[in-house]
Amino acid sequence: MKNFLIYGANGYTGELVAREAVRRGLKPILAGRSQNKIEPLAKELNLIFRTFSLEDKKSLEYTLKEVDFVLHCAGPFSLTSQPMVEACLRLGKHYLDITGEIAVFEQMAQRDEAAKKAGIMIMPGVGFDVVPSDCLALHLKNRLPSATVLTLAFYGLGKISHGTQATMLMNIGNGGAIRKNGEITRVPAAYKAREINFGEFSKTAVAIPWGDVSTAFYSTGIPNIEVYTVVPELNLKLLKLSRYIGWLLASKPVQNYLQKQIPSGGANEEERTQGKTYLWGEVSDADGNRVSTRMQAPEGYTLTVLTALNIAEKLLEGNFQKGFQTPAKAFGADLILEIEGVKRMDA
Repeated sequence: MKNFLIYGANGYTGELVAREAVRRGLKPILAGRSQNKIEPLAKELNLIFRTFSLEDKKSLEYTLKEVDFVLHCAGPFSLTSQPMVEACLRLGKHYLDITGEIAVFEQMAQRDEAAKKAGIMIMPGVGFDVVPSDCLALHLKNRLPSATVLTLAFYGLGKISHGTQATMLMNIGNGGAIRKNGEITRVPAAYKAREINFGEFSKTAVAIPWGDVSTAFYSTGIPNIEVYTVVPELNLKLLKLSRYIGWLLASKPVQNYLQKQIPSGGANEEERTQGKTYLWGEVSDADGNRVSTRMQAPEGYTLTVLTALNIAEKLLEGNFQKGFQTPAKAFGADLILEIEGVKRMDA
């Protein structure tokens, strides 16, 4: 029987994925660094568990030999993805993760040939970032094949987990990013704002270095990409402040202090059930043609669980494409429509 590993099952999102996997009748192996957190969860769900750090190559490889692929849920992925994907390449095991970090996507894209030689699929970003927006990008490209500019926006992420906040803080001194003429280009944090009509309402959103700046290029070939989101006023002030003192915010003493202030956990079940995510996308071409599409989906962490396990189930069925892949590139623009509660409306 085919099976998979959830590494980082002791984290907020990893635990949600593990619980939903069991609800679907799956029996993944759970793993992470903390036995105190992994063991109680595994016993509750009646699952096998392993505890080891990613620096422990022997234990990592021993566990990977028991499965067909890993769903990697332990961030920040800029620190954890490399040892995991290298082990997957050595052992010929597929790699999935739930990252949203541009640098990680770009590093994984460079593993394309190695993945093809190993006969595996490497697909980072099988969660909220980037499945819905990646599918939206390809859908728009299919509607306007001549598109040269892609703009994406989302709203409604809700309460952010400890891991997501930790990753955001780590990158706070790096500014923003867009794709310009096919190249990822650094820009000041929140350097541009625009009004986005999400259908039910309009909101002012600012440009952010979201994962689609990387992945949408591989999915669509569109050379100019920007991603926007609505952020609380306090967060916006911090982003703008980082333009001037980013170096200070990125320093080790300040990072250590800020990281310790992050509360544990994330949105509760009621917040996840009631929450919604709104997405909007637009493409245009050199002749001035323009089309847009809106999308509604479940709350961000709920969506991550659903999309990650949807793709995991495809791998369990033997449905995959070798090499580096994005969700929409491998499974099509309508992949997101397989998720209950998702609506897509063309303007």
